[in-house]
Amino acid sequence: MKIIFLGTNGWYPTETGNTVSVLVDTPSRYIVLDAGDGIHRLDKYATDVNKPVDIFLSHFHLDHTIGLHIQPKFHFKNKIRIFGQQGAKEILDTLVNKPFTASFELLRKKLGFQISVHELSEGENKIDEYIVHAAPLVHADPCWGFRFKLGGKILCYCTDTGPCENFDMLAKNSDMLITECSNLSADSFDAGWPHLNPQLAAQIAKKAGCKKLVLSHFAAHKYTTLQKRLEAEADAKKIFENTIAARDGLELDF
Repeated sequence: MKIIFLGTNGWYPTETGNTVSVLVDTPSRYIVLDAGDGIHRLDKYATDVNKPVDIFLSHFHLDHTIGLHIQPKFHFKNKIRIFGQQGAKEILDTLVNKPFTASFELLRKKLGFQISVHELSEGENKIDEYIVHAAPLVHADPCWGFRFKLGGKILCYCTDTGPCENFDMLAKNSDMLITECSNLSADSFDAGWPHLNPQLAAQIAKKAGCKKLVLSHFAAHKYTTLQKRLEAEADAKKIFENTIAARDGLELDF
């Protein structure tokens, strides 16, 4: 399996990257984590148009969903399923619809997309050959984290959150933890707008016994250069050595 970072910015795109989206290329399907505008690169890496595509949305802030506007660009011939928390169908029927963008109805009827929206249950969800455990995190609006069991490995994806018990549970003993790094090392934690800095992310990875930590969702107005990401990586490594700061186009074996 391979993991490709299509977008790694939080909030808005800059020269350092597009907003968050991660591709997990498995033998049987493509799994996409969040749909920021970085998803425009999906067809560059997801070249088998006959593979099904599963898209998981952590929450509905626009830097995680704006890429759904780009879907007519793609030419996938198999099922495209979008998974989200309870309420996802109603919210996406508003967001992915007139007058904002091409509707799901248009994608289905005129472009031939086999596209559907599914609401996850909190806890374990069996989806064909894999399992995803979903749980709420702490953010300004409801946000869920995911723990995937894929091919005998554990991938944890938790973004837009502060430290919490569910985060620890989802990340426990994972082979890879992909999480956010919105704040700079010098930033203090703001409970009213929960996000992580490099040290908090590294502490969570260490406590959970993760094998690898990947930092993403770098706040666009704070991480104005890729050098600042490398500085965040270095600070995190002081606590959790096997840390890497993601950038758009980064490919990792999994």
